[in-house]
Amino acid sequence: MHLILSSSLHPTSRSRILAREVETRLRAMGREVEVFDLSSRTLPPCDGAKAYGDPEVIALAEMIRSAESIFVASPVYNYDVNAAIKNAVELTGKAWTGKVVSLMLAAGGQGSYMSAMGLANSLMLDFRCVIVPRFVYATGESFEGDSLADDDIAGRVDQLVSESLRVSDALRDAATV
Repeated sequence: MHLILSSSLHPTSRSRILAREVETRLRAMGREVEVFDLSSRTLPPCDGAKAYGDPEVIALAEMIRSAESIFVASPVYNYDVNAAIKNAVELTGKAWTGKVVSLMLAAGGQGSYMSAMGLANSLMLDFRCVIVPRFVYATGESFEGDSLADDDIAGRVDQLVSESLRVSDALRDAATV
């Protein structure tokens, strides 16, 4: 199963459009897909204590543990991924260990291009995730209404899906040898 984690809380999120694009491509390829959308599945703030027992936290952690790969879609706020995805990682912690992770970001402008690095570094160093080095970074002009309207970004989504599957399939196959 491939997990898409959409972290935007905004009702008309552009990063959610990227998540839907990935979902469409994976389903068209016959891949099993689960979507966890933080705008409709509320996680408590990480308190270092009882929040870990929340049913949604437990469900998300299990989805992460079961996933062959995880596609994270996040908006960029103040030169970083949003707080909701950071909270989700804090709550689910070790479930991320060894996972293949792909990142898709929607930002207001070109200046936040490196905003994926904090999350990527944390996942690599804390949980030994394999971060797909090709990520999608899209700005407002790449969207029209609730659709992706940029052929270059659509091509990058295609490449992200292809590369993510290549890596996750290779690691899965190597583990069964």
